[in-house]
Amino acid sequence: MNTMLAARAHQGSTEIVLERIPIPEPGPLDVVVKVASAGLAPGMMSLLAMGAFKHLPTTLGHEAAGTVVAFGDRVSGIDIGARVRVHPNLNCRDCVYCRTDRDMMCAQQAMVGHAAFSSVPMPLYAEYHDGGLAEYIRVPHWLLDPLPDPIGFDVAAKVHDLANALRILKSVDLTPAATVVVTAATGTMGTATIGLAKHLGIARLLLVGRSRERLDAVAELAGGITVDSVALDELPDDWAHSGALTQHLRRLAPDGADAVVDYIPEGPATAQAMAALRTGGTLAHMGGNRTPLPIPPIAMMVNCWRFVGTRACTRNDALQVLSLLADGTLSADRLITQRFPLAEAATAVHAMQQRSEPTWMTVVNP
Repeated sequence: MNTMLAARAHQGSTEIVLERIPIPEPGPLDVVVKVASAGLAPGMMSLLAMGAFKHLPTTLGHEAAGTVVAFGDRVSGIDIGARVRVHPNLNCRDCVYCRTDRDMMCAQQAMVGHAAFSSVPMPLYAEYHDGGLAEYIRVPHWLLDPLPDPIGFDVAAKVHDLANALRILKSVDLTPAATVVVTAATGTMGTATIGLAKHLGIARLLLVGRSRERLDAVAELAGGITVDSVALDELPDDWAHSGALTQHLRRLAPDGADAVVDYIPEGPATAQAMAALRTGGTLAHMGGNRTPLPIPPIAMMVNCWRFVGTRACTRNDALQVLSLLADGTLSADRLITQRFPLAEAATAVHAMQQRSEPTWMTVVNP
């Protein structure tokens, strides 16, 4: 059979379509991977609706792991059957950002099977925009990371999320024994952050999320770190205007939090969490929140606060996570809470959007 099943997106549609398309053939510098596990990202469909996918139709999915089944005639050092993880970030590999461990800032930066935002020509993205929600994926050989034996395919498919969490935690310049606020703590990135916290010397976590039940569940991932939490549905109805989230965080940490790791996609919680920082504290944001910050610059000046935006991990972040997983320092298997066959990819996306049951990380197994 020369065709494969793939989860596709088409121009003018915001729904996943399952189609049979040709199995990709490798170019001279390419590798074809038989996908064993592909991760799902909850924001994928919102970006599709925004028009951030520049080449349609396309196969979705920027997280994938599997085995090598073919490679081009200019590829060396890779064996058929090798277990690999696909690093999704496309970049030029030569600019000042790529040469200084800031490759996610490259003008060419985009992700296979995902969105692109740069206004410059992006030839790599044009060539490799098809992603991993399929039975096979074709990528340039330099995007492959060998997969150590202790790491299963499902966890390997979610290394990107763990690496994103590592990057945002690096961005806040953690002090020893820090107290850190994590917003949207029960989502994919929140749970990844909680799982990494003890490995970075964090002493206390203040978790912010909608539901007390789900906050209590994710607190178990902290591995002995002191955890307190704030459920938004327990705050007064006017919390968005009264500043009740700030007040509650200040009661838990009267001197202020050392850092805020913020994944809030919309609304006032970002600003209210920032107002709970100690003097000199940092908020790092990776949630894509479009709500303007109602914090005047003088407040940031007087309190010496920093707001840091970070949009993705670097390759070195991913390699560091792989190392932690390989030597057993970090365990992430329990973060995978849902598994779906590829034929149910649309159902899986709907389940992530509805979140009617606790969901941490979701994978699709072709």
